[in-house]
Amino acid sequence: MSQLPALIRVFAYLSLLAVGGGMAAFPEMEYLSVDVHHWLTKEQLIHLYSIGQMAPGPNMMMIVAIGDWAAGALGALAVLLAFFLPTALLTFAVGRGWKRLESWPWRDSIQAGLAPVSIGLLLAGCYTMAKGAIFGVETAAIAAGVLLILLQYKMNPALLVAASAVIGYLSFR
Repeated sequence: MSQLPALIRVFAYLSLLAVGGGMAAFPEMEYLSVDVHHWLTKEQLIHLYSIGQMAPGPNMMMIVAIGDWAAGALGALAVLLAFFLPTALLTFAVGRGWKRLESWPWRDSIQAGLAPVSIGLLLAGCYTMAKGAIFGVETAAIAAGVLLILLQYKMNPALLVAASAVIGYLSFR
């Protein structure tokens, strides 16, 4: 129960960093949930994110497991609401206002500036995850293989996650 205020504070903050997707918030999520609050290990966070990629719905539903580990079912609910509610309300408010500002001269400039920010945050998340997930030639080969397959073919990433899990099991047991 004592973790609830920290969980709410951390995940409400993280929700505002998730511009362009959950991966954008991953570096800060790792720092806060692993290094600062010790709710889980870096490896556990990477595993949760990987499983979230396979699960139906938003991949960031994996945050519910962090809340559950830190404070049980109440923690899971608190994290879920703290992560999705602020962003949903902000998106609703901005969406309504954005339509009204259709003729505003700064609108196009703001949109053009937000796209690179989103890409930068996404790349930072990818780099942070790679530092924890790629630890040898085998894991680098799996990552490179998945990247090449996705660049070459239109394929469901969940299939690649499952195939990589099998390859990992066979390689590292």
